[in-house]
Amino acid sequence: MSDSFITPPTDPAATVEFDAKLGTVKPHWRYLLDGLANLGEAGLADRQFKAYRMLRDDGATYNIYDEEAAPYRTWQLDLVPSLIDSDSWQPIEAGLLERAELFNLIFKDIYGAKQLIKQGVIPPEVIFGHPGFIRACHGLALPGEHDLILHSADLSLSANGQCCVLADRTQAPSGAGYALENRTVMTRVLPSLFRDSHVHRLAGFFQRLRTKLTNLAPSQEQPCIVLMTPGAHNETYFEHAYLANYLGFHLVQSGDLVVRNGYVWMKSLSGLKRVDVIWRRVDDWYCDPVELKGDSQLGVASLLEVARAGRVAIVNPLGSGVLENAALLRFLPDIGRALLGRDLRLNTVPTYWCGDAKEQSYVLANLSNLVIKRTYQSNSESSVWGGNLTVNEQQELAAKIKANPIYYVGQPLVDAQQIPALTAAGLENRPSILRSFAVASDSSYTLMPGGLTRFASAPEASAGFRITSQSGSHSKDTWVLASEQERKSDVDQQLARSINQADLESLPSRVVENLFWMGRYAERAEASLRYLRTVFITINGDEELSLTCRRNLLAAVTLQTGTAPGFIDCDDSLLLDPEQELLNLVANGYITGSVRANLNAMLICADNSKELLSSDMLRVVNDIHDGVSELDAILSQNAVAGPEELLDPLVTTLLALSGLVQESMIRGVGWRFLEIGRRLERTIQTSQLIQGLVVPEMPEADQSVAIQSLLLSHEVLISYRRLYGARMGVQSSLDLLMLDMSNPRSLSFQLEKLQEHLQALPRQHDTRHELPAEQRAALDASMQIKMTTLTALSARENGRRQQLEKTLSRLNQLLDSVSNFMSDKYFDHREPSQQLVRSVWENRE
Repeated sequence: MSDSFITPPTDPAATVEFDAKLGTVKPHWRYLLDGLANLGEAGLADRQFKAYRMLRDDGATYNIYDEEAAPYRTWQLDLVPSLIDSDSWQPIEAGLLERAELFNLIFKDIYGAKQLIKQGVIPPEVIFGHPGFIRACHGLALPGEHDLILHSADLSLSANGQCCVLADRTQAPSGAGYALENRTVMTRVLPSLFRDSHVHRLAGFFQRLRTKLTNLAPSQEQPCIVLMTPGAHNETYFEHAYLANYLGFHLVQSGDLVVRNGYVWMKSLSGLKRVDVIWRRVDDWYCDPVELKGDSQLGVASLLEVARAGRVAIVNPLGSGVLENAALLRFLPDIGRALLGRDLRLNTVPTYWCGDAKEQSYVLANLSNLVIKRTYQSNSESSVWGGNLTVNEQQELAAKIKANPIYYVGQPLVDAQQIPALTAAGLENRPSILRSFAVASDSSYTLMPGGLTRFASAPEASAGFRITSQSGSHSKDTWVLASEQERKSDVDQQLARSINQADLESLPSRVVENLFWMGRYAERAEASLRYLRTVFITINGDEELSLTCRRNLLAAVTLQTGTAPGFIDCDDSLLLDPEQELLNLVANGYITGSVRANLNAMLICADNSKELLSSDMLRVVNDIHDGVSELDAILSQNAVAGPEELLDPLVTTLLALSGLVQESMIRGVGWRFLEIGRRLERTIQTSQLIQGLVVPEMPEADQSVAIQSLLLSHEVLISYRRLYGARMGVQSSLDLLMLDMSNPRSLSFQLEKLQEHLQALPRQHDTRHELPAEQRAALDASMQIKMTTLTALSARENGRRQQLEKTLSRLNQLLDSVSNFMSDKYFDHREPSQQLVRSVWENRE
């Protein structure tokens, strides 16, 4: 999210809503603050913790780009909402609706008649010199009166109802989903205060948004609407997944879409599905590597060509980034009079454009008192307040302005409304800004009542506040108070019904691929944790182990984790003191095959398919996130006394995830792929452990330890003893782990379930009766187990059980074939794009 600079109020009485020192409070704040006071300090702290826990359980994150170690930061919500009374909101609402209409007209003019430039209202270089202007978008239009579907504005409010707009967001406005999440949490944490405060609800805004996007579709019969995200590493990815899930849209990335025969198609399991509307969260220049930024990995080739032909609606239209030009604010009063015939209702922050010689001189003479902004967002240079710069830094900035004056503007610091926030010292005032959201409707715009309030973490005595989520600013729910109780609407129920009618079979192939691998990595991590825990218990136990027994137990670790050479053909010294190496296989994420590496891979897959995960599953995924971060303790010298105990919580959490897969996921195609991945990987992991612990011929005592470890890691040791007694026999253990269909961890059970799920997947139309390749391979794998005998499997030859080894080897080959067939048939494998020419975008400055 963008940043804004504000300053302490020049007239505190006009901007402070609450003064703890003087005991004064604005009337519309009194009921809320009295209610919070009744909770007491302990009650407030408890509610604040519950709010944080809900956000964490919902997976509400904001990704911090500068924090490579832990970029996924839980969204920060302050328990005290920001209040706006009805009388103050009405003029603000009217002004914001007018502003949205104005920016829609500006967009139409810039890519249409260009009368504002012809009449001298805007200097040509303000538009044509701005990187957000895309010539290829000339004449691009959407159905209806509005091309600009979404408009967002950052504004500073004052307690007397006045406000000043700081910036406009038109390209891919963010924050609406976070505002909705804030509201959801607040209604659960403070339900009575929310209900009795008569707060305007947000659901109507999102219903208007969904209706508008549906009406944009060329075909009104079951239109396909997608939300295009840059991916899980984007700062606001949670919002993308949250809104897609809430509105019932498909969440797609660039690889999920393709242009063919003049249309945009989504790659789904049922084939290519035509896309009617794309709600994009990708910036303009990255949307089309053919006509725009040639090396973009986030866009769809030839997307702009399809949009120009009117065969897909893109929201907001490509090219709308030019409206975020900070220099445009300098001319906005004149633009308003030219297009609307009147002065604008809302004030805009005074802006001095350095492309004008006189205004450039003013900016250079007042660098210490101004915020210097680039006219477009730059990754290498952000906005700065001149008062924070040294003399040398001011001189360097002045040189940059003189070299490219049209790219810079100066703005004064703006007085910010001071609102109460909950701190360790109690309620304290903090400066804040509000981001509003407007969506086009049939004839005008609909405004979200309130929006997303962000406030600075610094106290009011500081100057030059920078409010940005990337720098740690917190958020508040914004309550617009109705003069009387708002009539209950059925919008929420309508929205819920529309979501339930979504076509679950048309999932993007990328999503099901991530679910497939999420299942595999989860099982891989769980199997490794179980066996490593067993090995720790065994080697640290009371029973003395022979060197041969240690070698086989530890070699099975290497075989299962795929971390050769590891304990295979290692020195005896490592066998006698293996603990540090085992700990590395748990906690070192840089070792491919370690528990941490597998869990990290699983979490990435979960992030890329979170729109299909239930809220309970997301909570467990968050618990795994926490568990992974705590694995560092395992490597510390203070935590190795009982490493198996540190593994127990992760095993339990993975078991909870496995249970929720069965209890909380709709039995759709996504669930099928997750289950296929789980069954496939569990079969492989079990067969590898059997191969490592049973195939080698060992003395009876050592063999007994190996079999007991095998059964213990699969949680069937007690069942085995009830069935077969205390003696650890090879044939009886193979019977339980390979053939027994009543054992949910046996190979036969996994292969049976695998075949069931494969048979339920969508089939090609040209193979009515012929078994697909993946089903044939799975059936062959099942027959490898069913057609063998325990006598043959347990027979020894040349120190090994060769028939068992041969059977397991063939089984793993067939399972690899199933995975490869699945990948070729259902999953997306894009060839990396290659930039053939240098794009115009890279030479704009």
